[in-house]
Amino acid sequence: MRIKIFIFSCCCCIGLYAQDAIHNYGALQLHDGTSVGFHLNLINDGDLNQDFGLVGFYGENENLDVSGNQAPVFFDTEIAVDNGLLLNIPIYISNNVNFISGHIITPKNDPNFFLNFLDNAFYVGENDISMIDGYAAATNTDNFVFPVGDDDRLRTLQIESAATNALVKCAYFKEDPNTSQSLGKGFSTSQKATSYVSISQREFWKLESAMPSRVTLTWDSQSNISALGEFISDVKVVGWSKAENQWVNLGNTRVEGSMISGSVTSEEFIPNDYEIITIGGNDDLTETFQTIELDNYFLTPNGDGKNDFLVLEGIENSPNNTMQIFDRYGVLVYSKTNYNNEFNGLSNQGAIVNKNAGLASGVYFYIITMNDLRQKHQGYLYVSSTKR
Repeated sequence: MRIKIFIFSCCCCIGLYAQDAIHNYGALQLHDGTSVGFHLNLINDGDLNQDFGLVGFYGENENLDVSGNQAPVFFDTEIAVDNGLLLNIPIYISNNVNFISGHIITPKNDPNFFLNFLDNAFYVGENDISMIDGYAAATNTDNFVFPVGDDDRLRTLQIESAATNALVKCAYFKEDPNTSQSLGKGFSTSQKATSYVSISQREFWKLESAMPSRVTLTWDSQSNISALGEFISDVKVVGWSKAENQWVNLGNTRVEGSMISGSVTSEEFIPNDYEIITIGGNDDLTETFQTIELDNYFLTPNGDGKNDFLVLEGIENSPNNTMQIFDRYGVLVYSKTNYNNEFNGLSNQGAIVNKNAGLASGVYFYIITMNDLRQKHQGYLYVSSTKR
């Protein structure tokens, strides 16, 4: 039998369930410099909207949960709950979350439960043992990195939107998209818009946003990127299209890292048009591409008719090809499907500032994938910059 102990003040009414939960019925307020620590579950059925103060959740070798009929708003909060803090209602953060130990956990089959970073709220301390295992949200932002993951893997996703998102949500799933238990349905990796794209069967993200956006996905050793392609430049973002009911290529405008760990940034798309997104590659699983080292090239795009374009002899024999050019930092500066000797030192990637001015002088790395010939050609290119 639970015993209620009521504590009255001028602004709040709190019920304390012995060794069970704290129940807020009234209007609990914290002042600047105040700290409150919860070592029990929190049931919130009243106003808990903090402009100041720190609210902490603490538990050793146990889990805590937050429930009730009204979502609390915390200014600063810190999480040190070894077995996790389960959210059965949303929580809103107006300033900062400090991840110390244990995950913030939300039901993955219901995106209506989440931890929401309001406006310019931020977080610190995220790592493999303390993150959001479930849905994270952010309001009034066009650029945010979600500290999401699953079990013992922090698998962040960054969104960069063309305009401010009123609300954007994200969750990570360490599941095979073919048979997702959390979502209760599958997204067959054999259903894809092109046979040349491979789809990860180890993980995926769910992202909700109505704004045209680029996303950056991360991978680690468990992602098995080497199964998706021969080169890191093969890595791309793919999404399950709601309209087409199949996987489509969302591109790669930036690829960094190695086969063990790294990140890939997509082209611009509208996340709400896709059920889930994940990491893809070139489908080299059934037949290995033959890799051929080509000569290095020197480009002086000054309009004098000499070395103005990157000309690959015989390219007309492979109309189904993809050209990619990267700078020395691994940033994709040029990408062209069905390349036909058009590159003249200008980037066609949106992430590059002042594209019309031409690329800076320096060494670049190119890869051209000839899908119809099952070949890849790669080499180096020196661009001598010219003002335009």
